[in-house]
This record gives sequence, C-alpha cells and structure tokens, in this order.
Amino acid sequence: MSTTKPVHAEMTQFAVDGGELQVGGVPLTRLAQRVGRTPFYAYDRALLTARVGHVRAHLPAPLRLHYSVKANPMPALVQHMATLVDGLDVASAGELRTALDTGFDPAHVSFAGPGKTDAELTQAIAAGVTLNAESPHEIGRAARIGDALGIAPRIVLRVNPDFELKGSGMRMGGGAKPFGIDAEQVPDCLRQLAALGIALQGFHIFSGSQSLKAEAIAESHARSVELALQLAGAARQPLPALYLGAGFGIPYFPGEQRLDLAPIGDNLAHWLARIDAELPGMRVSVESGRYLVGEAGVYVARVIDRKVSRGQVFLVTDGGLHHHLAASGNFGQVIRKNYPVAVGNRMAAEARETVSVVGPLCTPLDVLAERMDLARADVGDLVVVFQSGAYGLSASPTAFLGHPAPLEVLV
Repeated sequence: MSTTKPVHAEMTQFAVDGGELQVGGVPLTRLAQRVGRTPFYAYDRALLTARVGHVRAHLPAPLRLHYSVKANPMPALVQHMATLVDGLDVASAGELRTALDTGFDPAHVSFAGPGKTDAELTQAIAAGVTLNAESPHEIGRAARIGDALGIAPRIVLRVNPDFELKGSGMRMGGGAKPFGIDAEQVPDCLRQLAALGIALQGFHIFSGSQSLKAEAIAESHARSVELALQLAGAARQPLPALYLGAGFGIPYFPGEQRLDLAPIGDNLAHWLARIDAELPGMRVSVESGRYLVGEAGVYVARVIDRKVSRGQVFLVTDGGLHHHLAASGNFGQVIRKNYPVAVGNRMAAEARETVSVVGPLCTPLDVLAERMDLARADVGDLVVVFQSGAYGLSASPTAFLGHPAPLEVLV
C-alpha cells in the first residue's frame, strides 16, 4: 500500500521567470511596488481570456456561456468578462449595478436569489433584466411591481429539481432548499403566470457547483434537460431559454485534479440535438463563475515576522482570514486543508522548510497554510495563495478586528 501523501495539482498557469512568479507578465515584487502596499489580490486578464476560450473550445458552439458575477464582482474584472461571455448572472442590486455598468444588454443579465426585496425587483424590472423567480410569492410581487411601472417583467422559473449534483462542493438542488421552486410545484406557477398575463421566458435548473467529476456533471446536465423537456410540455407555449448550472469545479486541495471538459461537452452536444428536435428555437446557456475566474487570481501577503515556537516555524504575514476566509478553512471546510501556497519571490529557491503561514489576527483560526513545505522565507518576502480568483475578498469578513481591506488589481 502506497504511503505517498497526495499533492496539490501543479500551479502552472502563472509563468515563473528569474525565480519569481509573474502575474500578467509582471514580476511579483514589481507588481507589489506598483500596487503600493500589501496584501492585495491580483487577477491575470490573459488567463481569464484563455479560460473562456478553453470552455468554448470544449462545449458545443450553439451553447451560450454566462458569467456568475458572485464568483468575483470586482468591477474591472466584470467589465473584462463582459467582453468574453454571452450573459451575466447577478444575485443582488449591487451586482446588478456592476453588470449594467458594463453596457451589457440587460435582456442577457439574469437576477437570481431567494430573498429579492421590492426595491431590487423594481430595479431589475425597470432595467429590463431577466428575473429568476424563486417562489410563487415572488412571482406575484414582480407582477404587481411590473403593473405599477407599466413594464412586463421578464421571468424565468428557477426550478429546484428532485436530484443534486453528486460529489459537488455546494449542493443547490434536491430535497428541501431555499433556492427555486420545487419541480412538482412548477405547473401551479405556470398557471399563475398565465393568469397574470406574463409570458414565461424559460427555466433555470441549477443542482450544484464545484464538482471535479465529469461523469457527475454530465449526469446532472442530462437529468436537468430531461426535466426541462417535461416541464416545457406543461407550459404549452414556446420557451425562449433554458439556463443550466455548469457545476464546473477547480482543484484546491491535495489529491484533487483538474476537470476534463471533453466528456461534458460531448454529453451536452447530445442533449442540444434533443432540444433542437423537441423545442426548436430554445436558447441553452450554462452559467459558470468559479471555473472561469478562480485559477486566474492570487492573494499576496508580505511576511512581517518569522518566529519559532517550540520547534515550529511560523511566518506571520499582513494578510489572513479577514481577507481570504476560504483559504483559512473557515468557508465551508469541515476538516481544514491547505490551498496551494508558495513564496512568490523565491520560486526557484533550493532551501526549503516546513512552516505555517499565519495572519495578524488575534485568533488561532487565522491560518493561511499549516505545516506546508515551502521555500525558506524571511521578513519582507511575498507569500502567494493560488486559486484565489473566486470567492476571495467578497466572501471574507473584512471588518473583523479593524484591519485595512486589501486592494484588488486586474493585470
């Protein structure tokens, strides 16, 4: 039996030159000088563009690709993504403003979320974006607001299927969920829409995310399309669109490998042919966030102290869980595992050691790397956390203990 410990997937997306990590072609130390202070997040626009190209190369050409803004709502990044994708998906009025600021066609912006306020519904209907309705009550509120504005709301029914994405890091469908309308309740909602005189724009079926298993994603897509075809029969009207959650994951932890999109694309091609035959004219989209941006970003913190406590080396940095909750292990992990981490200005260093990287906060939870093999570092060196382009800053408690928020740059 092998006793070899699993290792992280190799982080080769960023070039290394002169022993130093490059982001957007800029050496890390020069980038830190350009930003002005640490910590900061840096996103590589060339990697963003390449990832969208990779997805399009492996998925059927007729399929539309939407970017889920919640993965990373940095305005400059969203602006860049808007030039690459066919639609934007938002989950708040703040994200809606960011999406509309790009100049994107509002008809191809969709607004999801189970707790939309009347103010948010008003903004969305006035803007002409598509609402992913999450309940019969929300449908009624949208109809009343639309009547008051003199604007027919664009409504897609978000369906909670009776299945989930197997092996996913985040299950969004199956069983009792606050998200969407249970599939068995959809016929009642179709009658509600008909009585209100609102033309249904389609269905949104999203069963889970952060899966690294191509076969599980393919099965989820197949079941989602079958469910959509069944529900379309009950709708008794042409349906313009079907939105599928992509479910694509990225490798964060030791032993995880990158997702193979080829079988997913082949499976979707099969189901698109079925849709073309049974529901001609339906536009099919996949929504992805983390997969499009997650591997294109790094979090960078500077070592401000190096200490040894009872034989264990600690690198104390100016960054931590208040900036990157996910890397600390406090954003959904049951058992803490390390993100891929490196000393970004010592990528070719031969001297290595086992160290823990911790932040400046007065809590034992403030850990960015625990007992990892890293290049030997000292005060002033730059620690890099990879896989940080999604759910980093915006998912972190930046107000905790009153430290300054990090900067973000698109390079």
